[in-house]
Amino acid sequence: MREGGEMATEVLRLDGREVASYVWQPKAPASSSPRPFLHPVRTLAGRTVTDAMPDSHPHQFGIGVTFPDLDGVNFWGGRTFVTGHGPAWLDNHGSQRHERWLSRSETSLSHALRWLGPDDGLLLHERRTITCTPVDGTVWSLAVRTQLTNGAERALVMRSPAAKGRVGAGYGGFFWRGPNVTGAAVFSAAGEGVEPVHGRSATWVAVAAPEWTLVFRPGDEDTAQDPWFVRARDYLGVGSCVAWAEPLVLEPDETISRTVVVLVADGRLTAEDAARLAT
Repeated sequence: MREGGEMATEVLRLDGREVASYVWQPKAPASSSPRPFLHPVRTLAGRTVTDAMPDSHPHQFGIGVTFPDLDGVNFWGGRTFVTGHGPAWLDNHGSQRHERWLSRSETSLSHALRWLGPDDGLLLHERRTITCTPVDGTVWSLAVRTQLTNGAERALVMRSPAAKGRVGAGYGGFFWRGPNVTGAAVFSAAGEGVEPVHGRSATWVAVAAPEWTLVFRPGDEDTAQDPWFVRARDYLGVGSCVAWAEPLVLEPDETISRTVVVLVADGRLTAEDAARLAT
């Protein structure tokens, strides 16, 4: 639903504890490109590790799957990056709409979605599966798998702002918006800090806050080839980018699949702890 209406959610639980809420029918303005998302996501001890609609970026929603430019349609929300001009407000916002449930349980959700342009024209069919799995007494695993199929009668082009000339802005695909915290650290298989991993593929990326740690890793071979988008200045964000340097062209009826696994841990892990957990 583009805007208005009632918000609808499904709650995911592990051993009776609520670990995530999935907003499958959002309530947001069209300029935010309404779409399903996970928020709040919590550690087993109940600490929230996501943010949604923050004042600085009201079009960012917890954990989801989205693209800033799909054949000229903005599914990211907010302004669109225009080559040679910069970010601009355009009337080009799309929406992702729930079509039907494929399966539902306390630990797993699977549903079909339609990605629609501002004229409600169909661009993508999606099958999204979200799975929660216990790891130990302080860690659980969240897997987000998306299968995207071109539902238009033409080739569709996916672009990140980086592919359009905005240096470093390689986002589009899986994305996590973190809460506002102080003292968070980033480390990965590539090294400590944002710079070694931003724009590069890596077997894992971790964000460690004082009371929690998230470890992100690719869940399949295709996702393992995608570069990571990592931001720790102004806000915390981690994404797996499908089309960083070059556009990705999806032919009619063609399908791509991506899976990202997030290990959600209580406490501040070290790089060594995160590496062990990721493997």
